Amino acid sequence: MTQEIPQPDNAPDAVKPHLPKRLIALMLFYVIASVTGLMLAQSMSELSAMLCILTLMLVLGVVGRQKAALYLLRTYSLLQLVLYSMMPIIMYDPENLDTGPTTMDFGLFQSVVPEWLIYSVFIALGMLQVWISFNGKVKAWFKPRVNFNIIAS
Repeated sequence: MTQEIPQPDNAPDAVKPHLPKRLIALMLFYVIASVTGLMLAQSMSELSAMLCILTLMLVLGVVGRQKAALYLLRTYSLLQLVLYSMMPIIMYDPENLDTGPTTMDFGLFQSVVPEWLIYSVFIALGMLQVWISFNGKVKAWFKPRVNFNIIAS
């Protein structure tokens, strides 16, 4: 029985992992959402601004291939899916129950969208995030050693 000897990253035969396209798309989505959240925040001391900064730090950790960023990404996506799934229950207020569709304004375009469709889109987005974060190609992108420093390489 032969045992494979692990080769260092600078070896000529070593296969370099490539950043998966689905992870690039998810990180772009996180960056756009975070920058938008920072622009809409009244001050940097708000909880929403701090969560946006944390998300940008997560993106930096993913680009830096830190194993801690993988764990944070998985936790982040699972928590978002739980929150999205609980949104219909959280938003349910019997005293102020709006049974009609919700009107959404997109600049000059105005549309009437039922709430179940909004919740379905959020839940599908959360499921997509979980699928991406638990994918094998995404896991292969991160360095095998465990390092909980998300900034250092």
